[in-house]
Amino acid sequence: MKITVIGLGYLGATHAVAMAELGHEVIGIEPDDKKRSALESGKLPFFEPGLDKALVDVIEKGRITFKADHDENSKNAELHFICVGTPQKQGSNAADTKYLFAAIESLAPYLSEDAVVVGKSTVPVGTAAELKKALSEKTDFDPKLAWNPEFLREGTALEDSLRPDRIVIGTEDSFAEAKIREVYKPITDAEETPVLITDIPTAELVKAAANSFLATKISFINAMAEIAEVSGADTVKLAEAIGMDDRIGKLFLRNGIGFGGGCLPKDIRGLMARAEELGVGHAVGFLEEVDQINLRRRKRVVELAQAELGELKNKKIAILGATFKPDSDDLRDSPALDIALELERLGAIVFVHDPVAVPHLKENQKTLNADENLETVLEDAELTILGTEWRQYKNLDPSKLSVANKTIIDGRNVLDRNAWEAAGWKMIALGRG
Repeated sequence: MKITVIGLGYLGATHAVAMAELGHEVIGIEPDDKKRSALESGKLPFFEPGLDKALVDVIEKGRITFKADHDENSKNAELHFICVGTPQKQGSNAADTKYLFAAIESLAPYLSEDAVVVGKSTVPVGTAAELKKALSEKTDFDPKLAWNPEFLREGTALEDSLRPDRIVIGTEDSFAEAKIREVYKPITDAEETPVLITDIPTAELVKAAANSFLATKISFINAMAEIAEVSGADTVKLAEAIGMDDRIGKLFLRNGIGFGGGCLPKDIRGLMARAEELGVGHAVGFLEEVDQINLRRRKRVVELAQAELGELKNKKIAILGATFKPDSDDLRDSPALDIALELERLGAIVFVHDPVAVPHLKENQKTLNADENLETVLEDAELTILGTEWRQYKNLDPSKLSVANKTIIDGRNVLDRNAWEAAGWKMIALGRG
């Protein structure tokens, strides 16, 4: 099939490459010259394991082209996937949907009557109806619009695209449903992936609901950590115990410094804002506390640093990891970066190491001392903090690390406590009184 993918950020670039991998002819629409040029040359404007090689492969096979805007070729596309960003509005919890409407406006002159517009962006429920109205005003026919939410995880995005655990299609139009089923047929035939057909509002709500549930689960175990720290309980063992209950499960039950990134924080806040607009804000009022618990875990690390070092001014602190999760260069709403910046604000001399994000830190966080050399970061450190659970940190040999003071705060509860303590380190782990 011939398709367009509009917006080539993290979601769009991944989806475009995945569709080309499946054998479709893909036109990627991206007005940002720098981003588009990088993709044209086979380079990703972000870090995502495996996606870079797949991009080069589909370029060499001629399955993908990149354009700044639509042209006559777009008129022949059977599906138009909208993958633009919906960031949190400045000074508000609500999602900013202006890029969606800009995408609709640019597409309208090139939309054929038998093409289907498919939204993949995470949006406030009810957005699709507004988009269809805007599109109808710019065409002389009734446009077909459906919603197909994404469920990508940074670090495994290509795998999640090619082998998803479900495909949700929001539409009540049989023609649109058939077209979307056709584009995913290589996946559903090979993987027997379940396809769930819903109305459009349900499909719009799926991603925000899923992320809100996951965020709640993380904040729940972090709330238990607050109790554990004053009662002497061990939240790691607690999570293991309750995770053995099949009704609960162990995933997303590891306590630490909490969640971040461009999805979970934004999506729970966006859901709260949309619920308020719909007059049912009370239904998700608990998400406010989910958000606050998450933020308190970051403050807790700063408090522990102050308890260990007293006055932080001119004390060197080493931070291991800056991204919100491993296998990603995403610094958005990163708990590790937030902690580093707060310690720096309080006068500490903060050195940060990260396997992939140091160039971004040097460009965007110039007050921090970001270095790709781990030894430089650790040298003379009076306190070390694990902020991101990169595998290389979990595999460190604590007996070979040279610091001024062998004290580490394990912000992710992933280090081997016995091994570190045997090597002479004092380990402080969240939620383990």
